[in-house]
Parts: sequence; structure tokens; C-alpha cells
Amino acid sequence: MGELRVRSVLVTGANRGIGLGFVQHLLALPNPPEWVFAGCRDPKGQRAQELQKLASKHPNLVIVPLEVTDPASIKAAAASVGERLKGSGLNLLINNAGIAKIHSIDSETLKDMAEVYTTNTIAPLLLSQAFLPLLKKAAQGSTGSGMSCSKAAIVNISSIGGSIKEMFSWDITNCVSYRCSKAALNMLTRCQSMGYREHGILCIAFHPGWVQTDMGSSAGHTPPVTVDASVGGMLKVLSKLSEKDSGSFLDWEGNVVAW
Repeated sequence: MGELRVRSVLVTGANRGIGLGFVQHLLALPNPPEWVFAGCRDPKGQRAQELQKLASKHPNLVIVPLEVTDPASIKAAAASVGERLKGSGLNLLINNAGIAKIHSIDSETLKDMAEVYTTNTIAPLLLSQAFLPLLKKAAQGSTGSGMSCSKAAIVNISSIGGSIKEMFSWDITNCVSYRCSKAALNMLTRCQSMGYREHGILCIAFHPGWVQTDMGSSAGHTPPVTVDASVGGMLKVLSKLSEKDSGSFLDWEGNVVAW
């Protein structure tokens, strides 16, 4: 089984949960990236302490201030990453930052629907737009034909909760705003795969599993999948993807998830 080899990666929501797991696993690879950019709302805050510890040990880890719902913050992050890369481009953008609001269908509100949609769907759109020049540069600078995550890719962390066919765990939690935002993120992934194909950028939506994170446990149940298993699985899958997979919705073990 091949391992992911990539020169530069940006992970959003990198201070905890799956995002932090990605950072830890990437740094621990036998051939780690030259640059791991960890997007985080408050890099100096209490909730970023684990990231700060990692950054003190790994000179290739750069913590990037990033509020994914703020276009000015996204623009500043893209400029900062571009400066650090010195013209080499960004290989992998992992849109991981996300939120959930636990409501029944009867108690959903305009405010919460809008906030969840902004973070889970609009932010990955804006981030991909902002980092597109760097992704294109990476694709153009890579040797070989076809698409791969080592070349240039956008990875959107979705959820089986967004599968219209599955309606996973409806009885446990309705989470309508979250489900709708992830279904929309899946469509965004398809649109990106069509729009960015000509640039050689692979686009994929991932269901990371029902993972033992703050969000995963917020409905009061213990999820079955650890962060380690989820992230390790996704990185294995990413190492094997090619152009035929672009626009797919896969789980952390590489299985296709129904739309």
C-alpha cells in the first residue's frame, strides 16, 4: 500500500479533532511534507496548545491564523502561505473546519441554518477560490500525467449525514442544518471536480466515519471510530486516488458513499 507523498498541505480547523489528527499523521509520515500549514482561528489561544507544542518540535509546521467564515482572513492566509511556498504551489487543501448545531427539525432556526451553511459549505468554496492559484501552480509544476493528491487536490471533509439516500442516524439526531450543509458540500465537490478538471486538480468529498471528537460526541453517544483510525484511513485512500476518483464521495476506508 502506497503512502501519501506530498510537498505541501493546508488543513483548516487544525487545532483539534480530525484536523489536528491530520496534522499529527502528516508530520509522522516516513516522508513528511516540506510544509504543513495548520489553519486555526486563534493560534495563540487555549484551544491551540497542542498545535503550538507540535510547532515547537517540527519546523515544517506553520500555524496560520484563519477564520474560515471571514473572506479577509482567508485572503490573508492565502497570501501568507504563498509567501512561505516561494512560488512552488500548494499540493493539498483539506477543508476540514466544520460545525454542527443539535436541533430537532421543529427547532431549527434561520440563524443556525445560516451559520452552519456558511461554515460548512460557503467557507470551502471561498477557501478553494483563494488557494486556486497556488493549487494550479502545484499542478503545473508536477511531473507526470493524470491527477493525484501528490500533484494538486481539494479534499472536502463531508459526512454520511449529508447522504440523502442514507439519512444516517436520523433517530439519534435530526441535525437538519448540518445534513443540509453537507449535502450542499457534496454538490460543491462535484462542481469543483468539473470546474477544476482542466487545471489538473483532483476534488474529493470524504465521510471520515462517525469519529470520537467533540462534534462526533455532541449528540450524547460514543462514536465507534477513533481519530487515528479515521485519519490514517483517509491518508491511505488519498495516496491511491487518481482522476477517475475526482468528484467522488468516499468514506475513510475508500468505500463509495451514496449521494
